[in-house]
Order: sequence, then structure tokens, then C-alpha cells
Amino acid sequence: MSHVLHDLHAEFPDDVEKLHQLKISNQHFRTVADRYHDINKEIHRIESEVEPASDERTETLKKQRLLLLDEVAAMIADA
Repeated sequence: MSHVLHDLHAEFPDDVEKLHQLKISNQHFRTVADRYHDINKEIHRIESEVEPASDERTETLKKQRLLLLDEVAAMIADA
């Protein structure tokens, strides 16, 4: 279990400029990035034991985060 907040800049350190450009020019990307941020923050709070959650809830959130991360990666590749 990791207590590190996995923000998009940390996940894609070589694509910081693309992330910025997508954020300012693509509404769908902003929506996906915001959802990723929200889920990521919730996972971080659970792993840091600030917010209680069942193992099932935690795994569901992690799967959602991974799907969003895949979508972000695809958008970066297309940019």
C-alpha cells in the first residue's frame, strides 16, 4: 500500500507540457483529469487512514483510477 499521491504530472513526467495544453484546450480532458484527481485524492485519504473504506470500495476506486489513467495516456498519445 502506497501513501503517495499519484498526480498526473508524476504519472507522466515527460508529458507535462502536453498535460497543460490538453487541460487548457480540451474540455473532455479536463473532465477526465478532474475525475482522476478526485478519485486519486480519495484513495490517498483511504490509504493514509484518514477516511475509512472497505477493501471492496478501495479496489473499485483503484480500478476506476486505472481506467482514467489509461484514458489520459491515450489522449496524450493522440496530442
